[in-house]
Amino acid sequence: MGSNSFYPEEAPAHLTKISGLWMDRFAVTNRQFSAFVKETGHVTLAERPPKAENYPGAKPELLRPVSVVFQKPSAPVDVSNHYNWWTNIVGADWRHPEGPHSSIEDRAAHPVVHIAYEDAEAFARWAGKELPTEAEWEFAARGGFDCATYSWGEEFTPGGRYMANTWQGEFPWQNLVSDGYEGTAPVGQFPPNEFGLFDMIGNVWEWTTDWYGPHHPKSKACCGGSILKGPDREQSYDPHMPGIMIPRKVIKGGSFLCAPNYCRRYRPAARMGQPVDKSTCDVGIRLVVRVPKKSRTVSLSKFRSGSVARRIRPVHPTRV
Repeated sequence: MGSNSFYPEEAPAHLTKISGLWMDRFAVTNRQFSAFVKETGHVTLAERPPKAENYPGAKPELLRPVSVVFQKPSAPVDVSNHYNWWTNIVGADWRHPEGPHSSIEDRAAHPVVHIAYEDAEAFARWAGKELPTEAEWEFAARGGFDCATYSWGEEFTPGGRYMANTWQGEFPWQNLVSDGYEGTAPVGQFPPNEFGLFDMIGNVWEWTTDWYGPHHPKSKACCGGSILKGPDREQSYDPHMPGIMIPRKVIKGGSFLCAPNYCRRYRPAARMGQPVDKSTCDVGIRLVVRVPKKSRTVSLSKFRSGSVARRIRPVHPTRV
């Protein structure tokens, strides 16, 4: 897993081990999340005002329910400053993806977004499933294409066909919409990978359980040594924001906002750190069911959201 060819946080490429699991064919949709909220009354982090004790020194007027929304500039901007397109919007949440005047009325089959890590965990508990580890996610996303750049091979658009919902044109101001979608797409609109999983690349980023570090731990597993443990919670804090001790989890897969000129993270090896208290318009959820260690089978009848369909078979060790 990992890569030595792109961004430094993906390195070093290394061996790791996973056990057998089942993974949802699709990311969790608005329809599924609506059923969860209707049954449990869950209120997402984006819908609740932040607690003042968690943000010492914050101005009271800033402690309002907000979430992060992409707003496309009308002309080229400095891409080194992400505030040129990311905006905290009061009233943006999973029901209102672009802000209080937007709606998911015609987006039942779109992936749910504006989901913080605690919201993803709550949904997983309700569904009787779990969030994947980074290694599980990456193994599944590769679909058996060991060391390939993309989930489907080495060519980004084989035969001129778009394989994922990403950005075409010059990010962040020009979207050519060559793949047919400017924002999120309904799940399952692009070809599945060889494991039968849809949208592992593009559309929305997906949460994993791993704490984020600036690179993979160096491991000698390929030479017979032990596999080293990744970073812990404290090590996941953003070193560029020393006064803000918000831990970060790894998100995977890229989104509809990933572009060749800015964020080439529409690849299985790509990874980013997402603060656990942050929700955005391009991060969602996909769940797994792990096979019990003493069993080769697992009954799927007890699980909600019946998109679990693909058994991801383990190989030890696995070069991903």
